[in-house]
Amino acid sequence: MSAPLGQILSLTLIPVAATILGGAAASVRVPSDTVRSLVQHFAAGVVFAAVAGELLPEITKGHQPVGVVIGFALGVAVMLIIRHFAERLEGATPETTGRPSSNVGLITVVGIDVLIDGLLIGVGFAAGERVGTLLVIALTLELLFLGVSVASSLGQSGVSRGRTIGTVAGLSVLVILGAALGGTLLRGLSGLALEITLSFGAAALLFLVTEELLTEAHEVKETPLITAAFFAGFVALYLLELAT
Repeated sequence: MSAPLGQILSLTLIPVAATILGGAAASVRVPSDTVRSLVQHFAAGVVFAAVAGELLPEITKGHQPVGVVIGFALGVAVMLIIRHFAERLEGATPETTGRPSSNVGLITVVGIDVLIDGLLIGVGFAAGERVGTLLVIALTLELLFLGVSVASSLGQSGVSRGRTIGTVAGLSVLVILGAALGGTLLRGLSGLALEITLSFGAAALLFLVTEELLTEAHEVKETPLITAAFFAGFVALYLLELAT
């Protein structure tokens, strides 16, 4: 049974706060590449555990292969389209746009990413309160890192600390918007529609782990500690699942 919309929005304030906290911390002191890679690996492990431990079992209960295929295909297609759009925006430079750099591309890309994260929280609550809550926890870590990344990029481009924190805070609100949309539109789904929705969410989250978090994390030289962080994140959320 899905949770009331008010409860979904209340829980969504957790990743919002994490995003702002990450942005504020990075505006004061940018973390090293090693620390950022460590956090990315840990967050990837947490998200992967949420998919493996919660979403996939819910999908399996439905026993509808057609819904799984449709959902996964849609999830991958949408994420690929978003990545293509993001790469075009990130490729915009003062030379190509004919105007000074304004970080519009970065902000737009991150805004889309944050909105999708909110929608995925709504997808989780469509499967049930427990699944949605654990997805909130998993995506909180991912959004914490996202806040750090945005603040670091804005700071390096000369944006003031106050404006940087304000921008990150504004972007974080999109999590609430996405969760509200997901919680409203997906409420009461069952059967094939629910199977497609859950499969879509699983595919999008796996894309997030393999094509975003870990891809960026591997730009830093791997160490045993960094590699172990992925498994630490996986075990941490799985133990939380067992305890609830």
